Amino acid sequence: MRNLRCKTRWVIYILYLIIICAIIRQILLVRQNKTDNHEEETSIPSTTDIYKAKNDKYEQLILNYMKGIIHGLGEYGKPAYLTGRSKMKGKESLKKKAINIILSNKISLQRKLPDVRDPLCKNVTYDTSLPSTSVIIIFHNEAFSVLLRTVYSVLKRTPSKLLKEIILVDDKSNEGELLGLLDYYIETRLPKKVKLIRLKERQGLVRARLKGAKSATGEVLMFLDAHCEVIQQWLEPLLQRIKEKPNAVVTPIIDNISEETFEYSHNDEPSFFQVGGFTWSGHFTWINIQDVDLKLKSSPISPVRSPTMAGGLFAISRRYFWEIGSYDDKMEGWGGENLEMSFRIWQCGGILETIPCSRVGHVFRNFLPYKFPFDKDTHGINTARLANVWMDDYKRLYYLHREEYKDKLKLIGDTKDRVKLRERLKCKSFKWYLDNIYPEKFIPDENVQAFGKVKVQSKNLCLDNLQRDEEKPYNLGVYECHAELFPSQYFSMSKNGELRREDTCATVVEHAKLKDVFKVNMKACDEIDDDKEWTLTEDGKIIHLRTGLCLDASGLKSKDDVLASTCSDSSAQFWSFEFYGDRINPR
Repeated sequence: MRNLRCKTRWVIYILYLIIICAIIRQILLVRQNKTDNHEEETSIPSTTDIYKAKNDKYEQLILNYMKGIIHGLGEYGKPAYLTGRSKMKGKESLKKKAINIILSNKISLQRKLPDVRDPLCKNVTYDTSLPSTSVIIIFHNEAFSVLLRTVYSVLKRTPSKLLKEIILVDDKSNEGELLGLLDYYIETRLPKKVKLIRLKERQGLVRARLKGAKSATGEVLMFLDAHCEVIQQWLEPLLQRIKEKPNAVVTPIIDNISEETFEYSHNDEPSFFQVGGFTWSGHFTWINIQDVDLKLKSSPISPVRSPTMAGGLFAISRRYFWEIGSYDDKMEGWGGENLEMSFRIWQCGGILETIPCSRVGHVFRNFLPYKFPFDKDTHGINTARLANVWMDDYKRLYYLHREEYKDKLKLIGDTKDRVKLRERLKCKSFKWYLDNIYPEKFIPDENVQAFGKVKVQSKNLCLDNLQRDEEKPYNLGVYECHAELFPSQYFSMSKNGELRREDTCATVVEHAKLKDVFKVNMKACDEIDDDKEWTLTEDGKIIHLRTGLCLDASGLKSKDDVLASTCSDSSAQFWSFEFYGDRINPR
C-alpha cells in the first residue's frame, strides 16, 4: 500500500511538472509572438504608474479626451467617419488645419495597423546587433492626437534595445494643447526616452532638425514627420542597410494615411512602389523606378536607388550625417532641403535608397496650415541656394522657372561655405549625377531636335500650357508669344519625336472631334505608349505620326486650345521653334 501511495505521489508530481512546463512554454510563445510582431517593445507606463495628479486641470483634460475615443474606430487602418455635428466640425478642421482633427481625437492613439509588407519581408532575419537609433520629430502647431499617435506607433513597434530616444522638437508652437498639456502628458504617461525640446523662436524645418540632431545620442538618426504611423518591423530593415553600408541614406516606402478618414492606403501589389525625382523648377516628384535600377534588383525586396527623397522620413548614420554636411543651415522655413541633401549624397559618394521591407504611413496634407515668419518665399530661396551650389550649368533650367532669384545673392544669402564643403568632399558634377543616377531625367535642351518657343509662322501665337495643372491631362493651347522665353511656352521636340514639356507629351484626342479637327492633349509621357510620336518637317509642319494630322492654329486666338487637322497648305499649319538642334549641337 505504501509503495502504491509513493507511486501515486510521483505521478502527481510529474503531472504538475508537465502542466508547469506547458504554462511556461505558452508564456514564452506569447512573448516570442510579441517580439516577432514588434508590438509593445518599449515599455509604456500604465495608469497605475502615474503619480497623483500634480495638475488637476491637465489630468482632467486628458481624462476627458480619453472618454471621447470611440472603441474600434479606424482600427487596422480602416476609414473612419463621423456623423451629425461632429462631421461638420471635422470638415471645418480639415479646411483650417488640412487634417480632420475632430476625427483624429476619436481614434485610439495606439490603434492597430495592417501588415502591408511584401510577404517575403516576413522571412528576413536581421542582425541581433543593429545600431541604436534616435528618432527625431519636429512639429509646429501639430494636432495633439496626431502627434501622440506618431509617438505611440514608434514606441509600440520598435524594439526597446534599438530605440535610444524619441526627440520631439517644438518649433515655437503657440496653440494650447501643445504647450503645458504636452509636457504634462509626456512626463506622466510616456517613458523617459521621450524627450521634448522647446525652441524659443521659430526656426523652420532645417534648423529645428539640426537642433534635434545635435541633442541625439543614438548611432543612427531617424527623421520622421509628426503625422506618421509606423508598422511592425519598420526600423530593422533601415538599420540593417546602414550597418552594411554606413554611407547609405535610406527611406521607407511611404504609404498614404487619409487626412480626412485616416484610412491607411497602400498599393495592392506590394512589390510596386515609386521613388523620388525632381522637376527643373526645384520641386520633389514621385517617379517610377528607372529601368537601369530595375535591372539591379535581385529580389522584389532588394534596396532600390532613388534619385531624390521626399525628405520627411529617412534614416542616416549620425556620424555620416555630420561628415556629409548635415543640412544647409542658412536655408529657411521649409522646402528644397530634401533635394539639396539628395544631390549632395549622390554627388559626394553616398547612396540614397528606398528599402521595400520598411513601411510607414504618412498624412499627406493638401496645404501647409501655417505661415513662415516674415512671409518669405522659403522654397524659392532654398532651391536657389541648392541650384547655385550643386547644379552647375544645369541651374539654367532652374532659373528659367525662378528668374527672380537669378544673381540675387542678397536674397538667397552667401553660399561660400557650402561651395567649400563640396570642394572638401571632392564631389562629382551634376552632369555625372544625371548620367549615372537619373539617366531617365528629360533635359529640355539636350539630345533634342529643337526647343524653346514654338510659334505659328503666320501670326504672333505660341504653344502654351495656359498655366493648366500638369499633374493631370490637359488640352494644349496657344497664347501671345512672350518677348522672353517663359516657362509656359517652353517645349521640346525630342530625338524620339515627342512634342513635349518636362514630363508631359502631346497626343491627339480622337474622341474629342470638332467637325474635322481634333484636340491635342498633354499627358504624362510614361503613360502614353505609341501615340506620342510626331514628325517635324523642314518647312515647319508638325505631324502626328499615327493619325497623319497636322498641328493647326487656324482661326485661333490667344488662350484657345490648339488643334490637329488634315494637313494642308494653310499658313496656320507651319511652325517655328526658337532653337534647332540642342545646346551642345546647335543647327
